[in-house]
Amino acid sequence: MTTEGASAGDPAGGGAAAWIDAELETLRDQHLMRQTTARPGAGGKLTEGSIELLNFSSNDYLNLSRDTRLIEAANAAAARFGAGATASRLVAGTLPCHDELEQRLATHKGHPAALLFGSGFLANIGTIPALIGRDDHAFADRLVHASIIDGVRLSGARLHRFHHNDVDHLSDLLAAAPLRARKLVLTESVFSMDGDMAPLDQITDTAERFNAMILVDEAHAGGVFGPHGAGRIAELGLADRVHIGMGTLSKALGGYGGFVTCSSPIRELLVNRARAFIYTTGLPPAAVAAGSAALDILEQDPGLGPTLLERCRVFRLALHARGIDTSHSASQIVPVLIGESQAAIATAEALQQHNLLAVAMRPPTVPEGTARLRLSVTLAHTPDDLTRAADLVADCATAAVAT
Repeated sequence: MTTEGASAGDPAGGGAAAWIDAELETLRDQHLMRQTTARPGAGGKLTEGSIELLNFSSNDYLNLSRDTRLIEAANAAAARFGAGATASRLVAGTLPCHDELEQRLATHKGHPAALLFGSGFLANIGTIPALIGRDDHAFADRLVHASIIDGVRLSGARLHRFHHNDVDHLSDLLAAAPLRARKLVLTESVFSMDGDMAPLDQITDTAERFNAMILVDEAHAGGVFGPHGAGRIAELGLADRVHIGMGTLSKALGGYGGFVTCSSPIRELLVNRARAFIYTTGLPPAAVAAGSAALDILEQDPGLGPTLLERCRVFRLALHARGIDTSHSASQIVPVLIGESQAAIATAEALQQHNLLAVAMRPPTVPEGTARLRLSVTLAHTPDDLTRAADLVADCATAAVAT
């Protein structure tokens, strides 16, 4: 017997869960409904049958995910250690490759120590509650990633949001906090939706003035900015002043996993307090080995990041010449601001008809009224690809907004 309004085998269709249908209908009405779509592959270029699809929604910035050196390293590690770590790191899930990669990441980033997590999201929601608690204060840029906000919420600390990249507002908020309270400042170095950059040197100065710790999310800076892709903390010479740098193996480095770099005492604290580290299985050996192979490539070829950034500069100029607003982008992330969600979806659908994939970003991922295409430029995109993409984006965006 089924509940009235529910289909057989679908307990969410009625009764106590009837609200789910109403929530889904609201999302549809607001053009915010999302769904997964299987693609034929990953990276900046995909092949569907005989058709080549330019993918501007991939974070494979350096085109390493299909690099044979990463694949061979991953295969060798799987053959040696098996498909998985099989246990949490504190039980029996730490393998020699975990220790080796952590040591290499610390050296690469200029910090004394590093700790691997299952993903960048887990790194943030594990690290933040280990550093601050109910009586403490967190100060986060208004546009930081959802994982940072969730980390603060899990910590129980009081959250203060400062205006985007506004150091004066951050200073005012820090000045108003209790003098003896523990304080943590949180920002990204390259912002994931706007592609602009935080004034890290000024933020660091401000945090120090108020005796606050600072955590910088470098998920979108790693591999692209700084010496050998070490990120903007290293580029600005701030490694000895920024307490925690968060990074990822899953974007420019082409694989999967997250990490933090920090002092040795902070690492020791995280090993003992970060629940997202303690209570989850260690990264699979193949993912760890792929990360090490990516570091090898960064060390051998320091020109990858600068080459990508130069292509992005030319691409932004081409978009500007066609009347496209890319906001304050100064990185490989190039937003095309549309405004309304429906128009952003229409633009993305029109582009796909021309074999260009650019997924529409809508609230709550971005603020209301700022729906956009988030174009991720990768080294898979040639200068000719970018010229063609600029023409298509301009034509399709203009047509969608006009209707």
